[in-house]
Amino acid sequence: MRAASSALVSFLAAQRSAKDAPLLMADCYTFTLRSGVILTYTNADVPIAMNGAVFAANSVLVDGLTFKCTTGLDVDQQHISIAAQPTDTIGGVPFLIALHHGVFDGCELQRERAFLASWGSVPIGSVILFRGRVTSVDSIGRTSAEITVASDLVLLDLDMPRNLYQPTCGHTLYDSGCSLIKNAFGTTGTVGAGSTPATILWAGAAAAYGQGTITFSSGPNAGSSANVRSAAAGVSLTLSYPLAATPAAGDAFTIYQGCDHTAATCQAKFNNLANFRGFPFVPPPTAAY
Repeated sequence: MRAASSALVSFLAAQRSAKDAPLLMADCYTFTLRSGVILTYTNADVPIAMNGAVFAANSVLVDGLTFKCTTGLDVDQQHISIAAQPTDTIGGVPFLIALHHGVFDGCELQRERAFLASWGSVPIGSVILFRGRVTSVDSIGRTSAEITVASDLVLLDLDMPRNLYQPTCGHTLYDSGCSLIKNAFGTTGTVGAGSTPATILWAGAAAAYGQGTITFSSGPNAGSSANVRSAAAGVSLTLSYPLAATPAAGDAFTIYQGCDHTAATCQAKFNNLANFRGFPFVPPPTAAY
């Protein structure tokens, strides 16, 4: 059973009794990014206004997300296709490029079917057919991408035991367990002339930014983030993977310091040893002969 409002139940009952009455439906998709940004699209030819949002028409198209109803704890995992045009952007970045750069990692996805009395009118109601999250990006082309989504039951698929004894810290830098405030360890800068997709020339580069992250706020890579593999003090930043587009001189970015998750770095660099979640004195693995 799927929950539906009393108004929708009455409308469907009336449509069923009227033999020649058309039943107008539109599938509406809601993407909720981890940053809090909400994107809404529909497969209808006209925009759909529902739940305080406008679902854009003639924009991003989602195909392959089917309705499935079972009992038990089996994870509903599906492979879907997303088609987008270069004009479909997120913060100025084309949809597919944003997908390639991890903007949709952990994104929540919902599909609901809206029922309308006429095209262009406010839907009588809707029924949620799928709710889950993006688990992997399988392939990305020039006009479309293949991704895998899974129901929220995938959150139960966690490695056990939860706590592992390991020399390095188990926290993710700047998460709630780490307790460090990310903005306190970030700074802004601009790209220097002669930079490449893999190397950012910047006079403010310092070793502290190695293993950190850089997020662009202007230029062709606006909204994209990348990992910093290493930094040459006062010279440049080397990225783990090249950017999708070559940055131009003057492009603005924010860069955050990184961590190698060792006790020494936690103490000397961040003075945060009280929240260190590692066991540096675990005996090294040995071989028995």
